[in-house]
Order: sequence, then C-alpha cells, then structure tokens
Amino acid sequence: MCGIVGYVGTRDAIPVLVEGLHRLEYRGYDSAGVAVVRRGKVVVTKAAGRVQELRDRLTKPTPSTIGIAHTRWATHGEPSDRNAHPHLDAEGRIAVVHNGIIENAKQLRARLGAAGVELVSETDTEAIAHLIAAELAAGAGSLEDAVRAALRQVEGTYGLVVLDRTRPDELVVARNGSPIVLGIGEGEMFVASDVAALVHHTQRVVFLDDGELATVRAGEYRTSTLEARRTSKEPTTVDMVADDYELGGHPDFMRKEMAEQPEAVERALRGRLDERFATAHLGGLGLDAMALRAVRRVKFLGCGSAYYAGQLGANLVEELARIPADAEPASEFRYRNPVVDPDTLYVAISQSGETLDTLAAVQELRRKGGRVIGAVNVVGSAVARECGSGVFLHAGPEVSVASTKAMTNMTVSFAMLALLLGRVRDLSAASGQRIVAGLRALPARIEEVLGDDAAIREVAKRHAGAKHMFFLGRVRGWPVAREGAQKLKEISYVHAEAYQSAELKHGPLALIDADMPSVVVVPDDELLSKNLGTIEQIKARGGPVIAVTNADLPEGLADDVIRVSRGEPELDPIVLTVALQLLAYHLAVELGRDVDKPRNLAKSVTVE
Repeated sequence: MCGIVGYVGTRDAIPVLVEGLHRLEYRGYDSAGVAVVRRGKVVVTKAAGRVQELRDRLTKPTPSTIGIAHTRWATHGEPSDRNAHPHLDAEGRIAVVHNGIIENAKQLRARLGAAGVELVSETDTEAIAHLIAAELAAGAGSLEDAVRAALRQVEGTYGLVVLDRTRPDELVVARNGSPIVLGIGEGEMFVASDVAALVHHTQRVVFLDDGELATVRAGEYRTSTLEARRTSKEPTTVDMVADDYELGGHPDFMRKEMAEQPEAVERALRGRLDERFATAHLGGLGLDAMALRAVRRVKFLGCGSAYYAGQLGANLVEELARIPADAEPASEFRYRNPVVDPDTLYVAISQSGETLDTLAAVQELRRKGGRVIGAVNVVGSAVARECGSGVFLHAGPEVSVASTKAMTNMTVSFAMLALLLGRVRDLSAASGQRIVAGLRALPARIEEVLGDDAAIREVAKRHAGAKHMFFLGRVRGWPVAREGAQKLKEISYVHAEAYQSAELKHGPLALIDADMPSVVVVPDDELLSKNLGTIEQIKARGGPVIAVTNADLPEGLADDVIRVSRGEPELDPIVLTVALQLLAYHLAVELGRDVDKPRNLAKSVTVE
C-alpha cells in the first residue's frame, strides 16, 4: 500500500528518491516525504497529497548521497504534513519510514509519553523512531543493534528503513509482513517496497524474508534475523525493465494493461498446453499424476478480484474435473478456525504476492498441514516463497490499482489447472482437445472485445448518469457479474451490486426502476432461456438493461447489447469479464475519475 524508497551511494539522493516515489504512486497514498543527511543534519520535507506537491516543495538544493522516502496510505491519523513520513526522534537524529501497522502503538506511545517524550504526530511509526533513539542512548553498539532491540518491543507488521545522521553511510531495513527489496547497483544500493522503484536502476535484487534485517551500504549489504543470526541472501535477477512502467502512448495504465491482455494470455499459455495428450503442463505445482488424483477438493483463496477469479476457477474445476471446489475470501479464512483437509488442494491467489490477508491464510494452512500452492504474478514475493510451488501468472507488471490483465491470467491459469485435474481423471481426450483449442483461441477473442471499444464507450456514455447499477448472472455468469460490479465501484465510485439472477425476485427486484440500470451477463449456454427470463422481469418493471452476451438475443429485448464472440462455454466467462472491464473503464472516464489511482484504495494491500 504505502511506498518506500531508500538510497545510499555517490549520486544526489533526492532525484533518485523522488523518481522512485513517482514509480510507486500506483500503490495508493495520501501524503509523501523524504529525509536526507546534509552537513550532519537530517533534512525532512513532507507534503500531504501527491508526489508532485512534494516535488514542488523541494526547491532548495539539499545535496546528499543517502536518503529515505515514503508515500503514506493513512492508518493512524489523518492525511497531513504532520502525519506524513519520515518520522524523527526528539533530537532529529533518527528518521524512519514504515509500511504496515504497529498493533501495540497505543501502549508504546503511552509509555514514551510517560517517559517525557513529546510525540508530534498521531502515527504508530513515530514511536519506532523514539524507541531506536532510546536504544542508542542506552548503549546499543550499532544502528542495526538498536533497530533490532526496538523491534523486539513492537507487535504488528512492518517494512521499514532507518536513517541515522551520525552514520551517513548506511541504512538499516527490516521486514515483517510488509515487503522490502534491496536493489544492487554499481557502487550504490537501493531499497524499496516494490521492484517498480528499482528497475530503472538495477535488475539485481534481494528479497527480505519476514523477521529479517539488513544493513545496507553503498558497496555491500549484510542480512540477519531478529535474533542476530546471520543469513545468506543471494541476489536474483528480475525480468522487469523500466519501460514496463511507462504508458507507451496510452492515456493511462488501466487502458494500457487491458490492451496487453491478448499478449499476456499468450505468455500464460506458452509451453503449457499439450495437444498430444489434450492436457496442460504446470510444472511449478510440484505434483505428479498420483498426487493430482489424490486431490478430493479444491479451495481458492483470494481478496477482491483475486477472489472472484477463484470463483471462476472453482466453476472450471467442478465442470472439467468433477471435483468439489469453492472459493473463499482469504481475509476471512484464518479467523473462522477453518477445518484443514489434507485431501484438499488450496490455491492462494495474489497479483502482488504480498497481500497480507492471503499470506496469513497461507501461513495458517501451512501451520495446520494443508497443501497450498500459489498463483502469483511476482517472482520472489512473500506468497510465492511461503507456498514454495504454484503457478506464475506471466501477466507482466500491473500498475493500475484495478486489476485487469492479472485477473484475466488468473482465470486462464485456473482453466489449465482444471484441465490438468480433469485429464488425470475422467475428462475425455476429445473434451480435453476442445478445451485446449478454446484456450488457444482466447487471445484472438479478447482482441475482438478490445476492438469493440468504441461501441462499449457509447453504451457507457448513455448510462453515465446512473447513481446505482445491478450486475446479474447465473452459474458461469455469477462471478463475472461480481467482478463487473467490483470494477465499476472501485474506479467510477458508482454504487453497484451483484446478484445471482435467480435471487432477483427474492428481494432486490424491489429496487428496479427507470433509474436503476441492470447489467445482465448472458452466456450462450444451457441457461440462456433463464437469463432471458430475468431480462423480461426487469423490463416489465421499467428497468434499463445492458446485456453482455455471446448469444443471439431477441430484437429489442435489451436497451443496450455488448457482444462478444462464441467459444467454448466453460471459457466464455473469461471473455465476458474483459467486456465488463471496458464498460467500467469508460463509465469512469466519462465521470472524470482517475482510473489508475481510485480514491481510498491501494494496489498491494499489505495491512489488515
């Protein structure tokens, strides 16, 4: 959620820090700040609002070769200059930037206040700066030792970077539940909460694990545990480059990432489909045919769009493999004391691989002996490392807060998982070949939907005045409707509700009137007549209808029709979802919304 950038080297730190913050803007934030050491002093500049407002305040030259920076998403205290990071101790010696939530912050602040410390912000982070300063005053031998001692008093999650004005050649970083990555340059080192801030400078990175610290200097880094045990962390090379985070002629990242979906799906399929045996190869699962046959149930765990992708995946598994499957919000999983079945395959879904609720669900499963695989888009992420096996999405970097290409690649990956599970059971070779061909055709089908952009934009314009909208679907169309409502809510701020079509007459039908458009997902499948009946019920009560379909509807039945091509029925929801992405996008643009950075939201949710 929040963004962290740190630098130590030979260059002027502030341009590096601010450029890094700019690349992390997509994560969501409400204030920004930097701190550098200049002539033995920590110089801090902060601003509530966007990074550009911070940039506007940095008019006075402050050359320095070391510094830390932050974009804050408020958890403790309102967005303001005072609550923005970095935070200092009372003497201005220690500066700290922090992602996460300190759960015992109230107690720590009270203890510091009783000791005579004057706290100047409402944040949990400020307490960490004072704790570190106290440990140094008490004789801690190094900054790393002081940070370690302070963190032993802290309960909660953190990704943090610490700067000491008396040690202007080193940074100390630590991680527990919130990502921290080191970037290795030539005679310089970088720190960030996301590789997006690093790839402009280096592709060699080190991912810290939970409970791990690092001391970073221009030419070296040293890692250790919270218990002061040295660890060995070898750099890895990420396949992302700076151009992945550029608009490339598109008006915004959401539009760019929707346009990249055909290519992203091709990457997800590459080398994974087997026409000869009509199956899929997912070597990252680490499961042979015997282990796959032993799976008696599949449960998908994710948050937001990842959860809805899991629902689509559950439908695919039940249809193709005939194994009971369902999806559940990862945020609720560990709190209900779940029964963990050793014969169930759990699938943890996260675009970033750092979603805290999903990571906590994985840890709960591992603690109880569950078999869990990951479906993530970031190699080396926390969920990927915790699971140890799974499916890499190959969607490429996703910058816009609203997930499009990653969500699509999730469902494509689950279709391959369902095909694989089906073919080791009773799915016939002929049916397998049909699904393989259907998967091969997906990039072209998605390209066709994207080519209908102008028509969908006109539909959006006609309904841009709506204050509320229904999204309706049955069975295959139900998760599509839920994802469509999610997209509309998060980027347009229009209130949207998703319902199973059959539930409409059990209460929600009371809300239908001329000002309540209904978006009805109508796949050309065995439930077509049922879905047509739903539309008739809405029209009989004066409700406008937008049908999203690949079927031939009776003329005049719906007020607007968004058409997609026919394909294999099991895979049609993937293409229908792309059409709803475009509808939500154009409604949001028509309303003048910032589609890449919707209010109150963040790309990678690393707090509860």
